[in-house]
Amino acid sequence: MYEDLIETKCSGEHIFDGTLLHVRRDMVRLPNGKECVREWIHHPGAAAVLPVMPNGNVILVRQFRYPIGKVTLEVPAGKLDMEGEDPLHCARRELSEETGYTAEQYEKLTTIATTVGFSNEYIHLYLAHGLSVGQQHTDEDEFVNVVQMPFAEALAMVRTGEIIDSKTIISLLMAEERLSV
Repeated sequence: MYEDLIETKCSGEHIFDGTLLHVRRDMVRLPNGKECVREWIHHPGAAAVLPVMPNGNVILVRQFRYPIGKVTLEVPAGKLDMEGEDPLHCARRELSEETGYTAEQYEKLTTIATTVGFSNEYIHLYLAHGLSVGQQHTDEDEFVNVVQMPFAEALAMVRTGEIIDSKTIISLLMAEERLSV
């Protein structure tokens, strides 16, 4: 199925290995037999969680995102610490670190491929209920503000373009179905 679209790797090289990103350059054989270069970023994957309070409010985090030069409003999220880490374990860890909250229940929303044109990053999205407040304990290089707001307000911010982060948009829109808001 779709064999007429498949590209096959002929050779590859590591261009850059950073702390988070690993840039690769592969030579591929196209379906028509010609060869072409594909540059792409290897990413370990990530998990994100939309925490929902008993009153229906959601908890988001506000942080500065250097690549776009903006402060964003996002669901708590972080990268998998290693290849093969259980995404749910990562979601639990990130919820606790970034917000101080823990949750009794997690529900998988979906898994998204973030930027299929140049990265293999997948983010596993969860919904969390049964929250208990704790102490925020962010990483040394992480500065976030915890924001609690009505779910309807967060959805409105998606629709007006105030929330621009794709994992957050998808999480909120998928949660809308499940929460019957």
